[in-house]
Amino acid sequence: MRVALVYPEVLDLARFKEKRREFPPFGVLYLAAVAEQAGHDVAIVKVTHGDHVRDFTGADAVAFTIPSSATYGLIRDCRRDSHYTNDPLILAGGVHPNFYPEQTLADIEPDVVGVGEGEETFLQLLEHARSRRFEDVDGICFRDGGKAVRTRPRTLLRSIDTLPLPARHLLPADDLVMSDRLSNTDLRMAHVMFSRGCPFPCRFCAAAQTRIQYRSGASARSELTDMIERYGIQGFAIVDDNFIVNKNKVRDICANITDLGLRWSALSRVDTVDEALLADMARSGCLEIKYGMESGSPTILKAMRKNITADHIRRAVRWSREAGISVKLFLIHGYPGEDRQTTGETIDLLTELAPHIDRASLFRFVPLPGTYVYDHPEEFDLHGTSSQPGWTGDWSQYHIHHNHKHWWGTDKQFAAVQAGYEELASLVSTLWPDRHESAPSAPAPR
Repeated sequence: MRVALVYPEVLDLARFKEKRREFPPFGVLYLAAVAEQAGHDVAIVKVTHGDHVRDFTGADAVAFTIPSSATYGLIRDCRRDSHYTNDPLILAGGVHPNFYPEQTLADIEPDVVGVGEGEETFLQLLEHARSRRFEDVDGICFRDGGKAVRTRPRTLLRSIDTLPLPARHLLPADDLVMSDRLSNTDLRMAHVMFSRGCPFPCRFCAAAQTRIQYRSGASARSELTDMIERYGIQGFAIVDDNFIVNKNKVRDICANITDLGLRWSALSRVDTVDEALLADMARSGCLEIKYGMESGSPTILKAMRKNITADHIRRAVRWSREAGISVKLFLIHGYPGEDRQTTGETIDLLTELAPHIDRASLFRFVPLPGTYVYDHPEEFDLHGTSSQPGWTGDWSQYHIHHNHKHWWGTDKQFAAVQAGYEELASLVSTLWPDRHESAPSAPAPR
């Protein structure tokens, strides 16, 4: 079968509003890999705002991925405005469809929406392309007699090591290999994903999968060796939601990659590291950890269900620096309940830690669809969500870059948040004038 996998390019607006490519579309790359392994002819198709109409003539199946709610409208327009022949099987999946499959079915008008882990589902759907009978496929939503029907949930793979390596060869090297993206170096680097899922309950985060799956150290080594040979990389960044959860799994990966001589970075919570693990990571080439500090206010951290304290943050920073690993902090300002006092607490802790911090990313709270906050608008006095009167249908407003929308509370509360943000942003840009980003270049740790 001739299969087209469509994804929206997301440009990172983090560093002084310059457009930079994000990490590659791993969901699409894994789907492409399993489809190629099964003998299908696969093409990966990129769409962007202002350039979304595509010619799918000759395709037997077209699969649209929606990695965030902010790209929902772009993919909807691509689906509606593009050209088709042969009545191809139309599929949709990704982060937004995982949370809202019925809505995706109505708006995007695919034959099937995938829900949950996608690789096995995708292959089964391709097998059913001619019959168009989907009731025996787990993990999907489809129309049956005009009614949206969900099948039983897809069981997660026992081992993600069984998956082939991502089909990077289907993308240009410039979309994969970057410099000036690995800490404060100019090393030739690429992004990798060594685990899936996040078990933590942060209320600002949309985690579709709460069970974490790790690849083995041997699998990680195989992928890195391939990229050394194919692209000549000198380092890599792990973009997993939370790489450091299972310490034994992390140690397995470290032990298998140490002799490759690569430098690398990863994302972590502050309460899942210890001195011994950080030493092992440093020996294997880790040069930076990006921690989700989020706030220095006990009140806000508790409201977020972050389940960490200022002492957790202090220890993680101290242990990392003692191991010789640089530290970057992610900060979220403006979570419901934020005021001048909570902002002051964040400023105080950040000022205390500043001598030991190499970089910081500050971005403003956005009630992302699929999060606890978004799904409980009355509890947080949210404004303008899809479940409320006056909804405009503009999903693009749910982007995390330079988002200054008044999301919750009264005008007076919003004024306090605005003033607090300006004070905090000024501090961050003063402390790290050459190393400050106003939004993260990867998903913030949960």
